[in-house]
Amino acid sequence: MLVDTHCHLNFESFDLDRGAVIERALQAGVVRIVNPAVDLQTSKSAIALAESFEEVFAAVGIHPNELAEWDDESLSELSRLAEHPKVVAIGEIGLDYYRERSSREIQKSVFKAQLDLARKLNLPVIIHTRNASQEDGKAMDDALSILSDWIESLTECNSELKTRPGVLHSFSGDLRSANKAVQMNIYIGVGGPITFKKADTLREIVFSISIEHQLTETDAPFLTPHPYRGKRNEPAYVHYIAEKMSQVRGQTYDQVAEATYHNAKRLFNW
Repeated sequence: MLVDTHCHLNFESFDLDRGAVIERALQAGVVRIVNPAVDLQTSKSAIALAESFEEVFAAVGIHPNELAEWDDESLSELSRLAEHPKVVAIGEIGLDYYRERSSREIQKSVFKAQLDLARKLNLPVIIHTRNASQEDGKAMDDALSILSDWIESLTECNSELKTRPGVLHSFSGDLRSANKAVQMNIYIGVGGPITFKKADTLREIVFSISIEHQLTETDAPFLTPHPYRGKRNEPAYVHYIAEKMSQVRGQTYDQVAEATYHNAKRLFNW
């Protein structure tokens, strides 16, 4: 059993064959798909999609590149949307210093506000981090610092969420950052880049940290794994990610699939 813990089936690139894409995922052994939002509109469409397909679940939130629409009503609207029974997380939220469409201070403020909402609703978070460059790891460092304070607040109020606070999706940091995240019980999302030639750091991370802290994802329609790189990604291709993880770790495919399935089940509480 496989889980695609992060894809965007509600994006327009799937408008012509969405049902067929989901059917191919099921045929490939994918039993759960999590569809995070990037703004209020995609939060609503993610929920609508989850209502239409039993295997699809939604996350609601506002991405750091979409903060132009953020206002005093955004949190209350997200809170209302999160009441839907198929919403399993707040996300994707976080920091993006690469595009930096909003100032870093605004990004941090909105990130913290959405983390507070997740705490109140007892929902884990799906976290986006993108550094300004490979040499500048500031977005990851800032995100981990903010998450550390948030998890401390979960501990102080004895929230069970402290044991399953969230996932760093499509992880692109170094081993040091991965270890920091794991120490906070945050999962590491592993996607298509693990199959790329130059992704030695990611493969080192997948090998080094416990499989109990790893999740499979596609980020479809983006980050398509080899051998389909350059084409549209889709949830069925999570099979290639699990396969590469098994090779890197020296475990069987079934062991990786089973472990990551149970990790997703624990994180999203389904």
